[in-house]
Amino acid sequence: MQPAGTRLPTEARRAEIVAAAVRLAQERSPAAITTTDLASAVGLSQGALFKHFPSKEAVWLAVMAWVAEHLLRSLDEAAQQAATPLDALRSVFDAHVEFVVTFPGVPRLIFHELQQPLDSPVKRQTRDLLQGYRQLLLRLLQAAVQRGDVPADLDAPAAATLFVGIVQGLVMQSMLGGQISTMRVEAPRIFHLYLRGIRPLP
Repeated sequence: MQPAGTRLPTEARRAEIVAAAVRLAQERSPAAITTTDLASAVGLSQGALFKHFPSKEAVWLAVMAWVAEHLLRSLDEAAQQAATPLDALRSVFDAHVEFVVTFPGVPRLIFHELQQPLDSPVKRQTRDLLQGYRQLLLRLLQAAVQRGDVPADLDAPAAATLFVGIVQGLVMQSMLGGQISTMRVEAPRIFHLYLRGIRPLP
């Protein structure tokens, strides 16, 4: 955080506010984070905060855009570096786990938005993020089918749903236990079970 009163370019200040929102979400529900909290976290007055974002929702829109950009990019890069589609699935799984360990506030943000009863721009953006993730998984699963690494009749949409579900379950369990870093230890065993579920029987 910059010292109070430090003048930063607009984009740099917006990025600082987004980072503060992600950081604060590690400690409390996004619903409990106020614009006063955000302003204080970056050494601004509440009025100065609104010069960069017109509303609290605008902050969360920027946060979710940041999450989508950085998470999907890390998953794409992990997939591209793998030799086979199944190796790519494992790399994507590991990259997602590492992203959550690095930014543990992100799952709180996503779960919070998806639980909201009413639609909103932030909720739609969250759904778009998950849809982009799902499309990546479907491409990898279909490539695995074409290579013969998994059965030709594999239900790829169901396999993609299961993949996301096991990551979310792993995240929830680690959050409940209060030790998000345990995901790194549990991830290999859980992914091994996933592979056993989609590979052809011996």
